[in-house]
Amino acid sequence: MPEISMKGIQMPDSPIRKLTPFANAAKERGTHVIHLNIGQPDIATPVASMDAVRNTDRQVLEYSPSEGFASYRDGLARYYRGVGVDVEADQILVTTGGSEALVFAFMSCLNPGDEVIIPEPFYANYNGFAAWAGIQIVPVTAHLSDGFALPPMAQFEAAITERTKGILICNPGNPTGTKYEDSSLVALAELVKAHDLFLFSDEVYREFSYDGSMAKSILTVPGMDDHALVIDSVSKRYSMCGARIGALVTRNEAVRKAAMKFAMARLSPPTLAQIAAEAALDTPSAYFENVRKEYKSRRDALVEGLQGISGVECPTPGGAFYAVAQLPIEDSDHFCQWMLESFSHDGHTVMMAPNTGFYATSGLGKKEVRMAYVLDVPEIEKAVACVKAALAVYPFSIASKQVSE
Repeated sequence: MPEISMKGIQMPDSPIRKLTPFANAAKERGTHVIHLNIGQPDIATPVASMDAVRNTDRQVLEYSPSEGFASYRDGLARYYRGVGVDVEADQILVTTGGSEALVFAFMSCLNPGDEVIIPEPFYANYNGFAAWAGIQIVPVTAHLSDGFALPPMAQFEAAITERTKGILICNPGNPTGTKYEDSSLVALAELVKAHDLFLFSDEVYREFSYDGSMAKSILTVPGMDDHALVIDSVSKRYSMCGARIGALVTRNEAVRKAAMKFAMARLSPPTLAQIAAEAALDTPSAYFENVRKEYKSRRDALVEGLQGISGVECPTPGGAFYAVAQLPIEDSDHFCQWMLESFSHDGHTVMMAPNTGFYATSGLGKKEVRMAYVLDVPEIEKAVACVKAALAVYPFSIASKQVSE
């Protein structure tokens, strides 16, 4: 039997989805599984987007241009200028989701064996994208004790080697929900310019900030034209995860031309999804005001509920719709699986993501879980009650271990 490739072997499993078989088994037993494991919003997609697809009069579902429809890119340029990012349509490449945008960015800027520095914990699929591109991730560790703030520049400096070609951040962040301070981003930009690196900025959660101000885009920092690449997506912004429409935005002409070659090789982004995404650009600001208000109430219900459980630590996230909690346990992978296999409370259990999968450094995140507050407040309140009840009886909790000793 022929052997599969080393890339196939090295491609990591998703820590977000790996517990799905256990969740399915729990449902078959009649247990209601509260899904806080994945960032799939239940917010309705804008009606205009759905109507645009329903009402299209196209007779042929043809290829779109490799860079995306011109009308959509024009609309995106207006959108970006509306949020303070001055770019032109030809500086935008439409991609099949933000995932493809980051893969294109890696492939266009980095050679196999190059290193990219990423603050950890980070979105787990970055590991897969790095394996795909043949590059190495070098982590710098952020800490729950300070709300996973951007690590000091000295840590980034210490991580830079002759193989370092870039730094990747997510702002606001997944899995932490952290919104970086503007001053930290400016300092990071100065570091990037001093070492002549690329700065990849994943900004898909831009609209989801709860302190009254939008997260700062790296493209608004002066002097970053040659260094900055923004990764974007409609998935979370308009609750259109299944559309698979993203964008790679950069003023670096050489990078854009290189990325265009990869875009042409995959032919084109999906046609119907671009129609939906273009229609979404006309979404009124009230939509986002209502969505932010709803997510803030969900965040508060989750975080305040978790903070009220003995032994649980959970910093209040400033953006996105994720929270990381440290639980009084020793193995979050085991706890999350045990919740699905062996526990229910009032007919419910909770599916969470073990935070170990969001770290590159082995051994970190063993006491942490990520929860996505993408369900309504009553479901979140049930989830908190369920976690509290589970920790009281979990046989491998730190408290139970201390009692047994």
